Amino acid sequence: MENSTLDSHLRSDNSATYESPYPLYAMAFSSTTSRTPHHRIALGSFIEEYNNRVDIVSFDEETLTIKPNPNLSFDHPYPPTKLMFHPNSSASLRKSSDLLASSGDFLRLWEVRDNSIESISVLNNSKTSEFCAPLTSFDWNEVEPRRIGTSSIDTTCTIWDVERGVVETQLIAHDKEVHDIAWGEAGVFASVSADGSVRIFDLRDKEHSTIIYESPQPDTPLLRLAWNKQDLRYMATILMDSSKVVILDIRSPTMPVAELERHRSSVNAIAWAPLSCRHICSAGDDSQALIWELPTVAGPNGIDPMSMFSAGSEINQLQWSPAQPDWIAIAFSNKMQLLKV
Repeated sequence: MENSTLDSHLRSDNSATYESPYPLYAMAFSSTTSRTPHHRIALGSFIEEYNNRVDIVSFDEETLTIKPNPNLSFDHPYPPTKLMFHPNSSASLRKSSDLLASSGDFLRLWEVRDNSIESISVLNNSKTSEFCAPLTSFDWNEVEPRRIGTSSIDTTCTIWDVERGVVETQLIAHDKEVHDIAWGEAGVFASVSADGSVRIFDLRDKEHSTIIYESPQPDTPLLRLAWNKQDLRYMATILMDSSKVVILDIRSPTMPVAELERHRSSVNAIAWAPLSCRHICSAGDDSQALIWELPTVAGPNGIDPMSMFSAGSEINQLQWSPAQPDWIAIAFSNKMQLLKV
């Protein structure tokens, strides 16, 4: 399949590009569809110093324009490692606004109104000082939205009750840094670590975890984890400095059900389609975003992507919009590009 270049995307009806004043990493789509025809997207800067920014931009699907709102831009300590809007805005406590969470030094909650942003809480579980081990990622529980799970370089995962601002539980999840966390059900989450394992935890039995995958080469870190919300039997992970995406079936631990191996360089981000259980997108250092349809049975020659997008440089981040499932966002350099799929 012929690659579409960045320039052809900019002229087409299938994309929109936003240029930021600084390099971008964290991105999040709002799950709200009701209040406005414009869709909110939060963008976090990646500047290697203390002062960073988060900008909330609005995307108009009809005119394919992306506009920043200076009132919806705020300072953030360190680059946010992840941004995420409340997964179910209609059920949120605040009907007239969006809730946004960010991770970095701490887990922070922000209230995003039409023309202003307010910090609601800074959640720190360190008992000994005002400092805590940096957070690598977090996930907001769709089924039980008062729960956010965070992952940290100190080997722990912490489950917060964000409505009460208290820790529900903290688990030593791995032997090394935990790089990512994902909820499956209300009380079940999984995590990946620099120790090379994917582990599943059930909050009803905190003493035990199930290892469902380990890196083929010992101690090859696993960087990202995506749990298929449309079919919880499946999850995907990526290995450090690896060009493949590993698809796991939790019913058959240790052996991947598929390995997607068409990237030409390291994969940096993965996202399942919000409304389809068979589609996943991956993006990486080869400047490609690939969309895959997983077959029922993989053939002997592997799986080819069904579509391919080319960006101007290495793609660092990827999000698939839950409220507008036709749109995927990729971040590369100081640009965010929205692609219609």
